[in-house]
Amino acid sequence: MSIKIKKLNNTIIKCNKCPRLINFIKKIKTEKRKQNINEKYWGKPVPGFGDKDAKLLIVGLAPAAHGGTRTGRAFTGDKSGDFLFKTLFQTEISNQDYSSSLNDGLKLKSTFITNILKCVPPNDKPLKTEINKCSNYFNSELEILKNLKVIVTLGKVAFDNCVKYYKQTYKIKKKFTFKHGKRYNLPDGIILIPSYHPSPRNVNTKLINQKMFNKLFSTAKKLSKI
Repeated sequence: MSIKIKKLNNTIIKCNKCPRLINFIKKIKTEKRKQNINEKYWGKPVPGFGDKDAKLLIVGLAPAAHGGTRTGRAFTGDKSGDFLFKTLFQTEISNQDYSSSLNDGLKLKSTFITNILKCVPPNDKPLKTEINKCSNYFNSELEILKNLKVIVTLGKVAFDNCVKYYKQTYKIKKKFTFKHGKRYNLPDGIILIPSYHPSPRNVNTKLINQKMFNKLFSTAKKLSKI
């Protein structure tokens, strides 16, 4: 991990800019979930992780209450993460088909994973002010990761905030519409691909399935040349 990413991650972990979110994750850490009652919860903002020279960036909304907020790593220890890593393993982007803890041996191939929000919001509904404050960290991640070729956004909030960064940075007026699997060529040469989020709700309602997800990530891998 590069010095810049380490420094940014340390800043993220110590962040207390959004009192509502900090109080909520402290509540989660204290109350816990029955099946995790004997575990020590992370209970702090969750930074991104992966390869500092990543060519592929995967962006979600926020760490899960009893996933990343518990384990300290995005998409780790929850059903969305299970779905994601099954695909990443099958497309040979990760070395294993699960992500359960910080020291589970997971390795990513030229890939970095993060969230727009570094803290889980109550009912998974962040306030606009919270997104605005936290998106600065995402913007910094984009600026640090110099080798990116493809960005896959999981869900509309991640897509919208990624588009917002590019519109503000490059003063572009092009219209971006969220559509699963669509490709957008960004001004810096990066390709943006929106995807439905692999949440239990989207999976259970068949909005997304493993075959669709595998196809999208196979395309992302090919385009990013990893």
